[in-house]
Amino acid sequence: MKISAPEFWNNQEASQKLMQERKRLESTVAQDASVSSLVSDIDTLFELGREGEDVAAEVHREIEKLRKMVDHLETNMLLSGDNDHCGAIMNIHPGAGGTESQDWAEMLLRMYLRWAERNGFEAIVTDRLEGEGAGIKSATIEINGENVYGQLQSEIGVHRLVRISPFDANARRHTSFASAFVIPQIDDDVKIEIKPEDLRIDVFRASGAGGQHVNRTESAVRFTHLPTGIVVQCQNERSQHKNRAAALKQLRARLYEHEMEKRRAEERRQEDAKADINFGSQIRSYVLAPYRMVKDLRTRLAIGDVDRVLDGDLDDLIHAWLVWRKTGRTFGDGKEDMSE
Repeated sequence: MKISAPEFWNNQEASQKLMQERKRLESTVAQDASVSSLVSDIDTLFELGREGEDVAAEVHREIEKLRKMVDHLETNMLLSGDNDHCGAIMNIHPGAGGTESQDWAEMLLRMYLRWAERNGFEAIVTDRLEGEGAGIKSATIEINGENVYGQLQSEIGVHRLVRISPFDANARRHTSFASAFVIPQIDDDVKIEIKPEDLRIDVFRASGAGGQHVNRTESAVRFTHLPTGIVVQCQNERSQHKNRAAALKQLRARLYEHEMEKRRAEERRQEDAKADINFGSQIRSYVLAPYRMVKDLRTRLAIGDVDRVLDGDLDDLIHAWLVWRKTGRTFGDGKEDMSE
């Protein structure tokens, strides 16, 4: 085995890639064993049912577990894009509406952090600009893990919230909007040339909520790429060096996505796309009043348990989007309440 060879760890980059591939294969084998074991258990329950045992509830529970497992496997099979296997960098911005939208943007930030935690991904908030009074004006999250970008492409666009406003003394219903945008974390072997003369570098004090943890040194870093106008910044770390490295990582990813988007723009002009998935398109509604439902406007999938979704359980929504992107199949009647 290559791993047992004495010189294996001499090349850290190659050894880490091989270990990641090994981990992926081990996970695939384990999933196959889990499905086989669960199918066997369900067969046994059916046998007990034929013998007169009351196993209906247990059969239902195990079949639902099998459905989720098969959906997860299908999700991985549908992730076949060039960068689907990569980690992701996500930007969240509130729409017009002041405090209402800023609070909604912070709710989305929490939802994606919880999704990452549920799936065992590492999530780092590299930049966060606090809102005035409540919520956030913007946030950037770096999420590291296998197939993160492939899954989070389902979240690109505008998210709409309808609820009784906690900021309205008259308890009226409000509609708020916030946007999510996702780019892949490109591999180090993808060459992106960044000329020093094309960069303007600004350093400043990191913003925060105040108190003893406010950063009193100019450790935050902002890069402006002059030819494209792309701006990235990072203020998560106390060290300016670490913030520079994180900002440069974001800039490389943004420049790569900028170049790929130019190529895709020409292709889109020549194709009859299924839907417009640009930054300004509304993709999903989260209704908390007068009824409770999350509805994806592309796949038509509707979920009644809004709290579960806002707590980061996005697996059904992501799976439905991947199926819709591949086959065009939707999951509901297509009706949508657009009332205020």
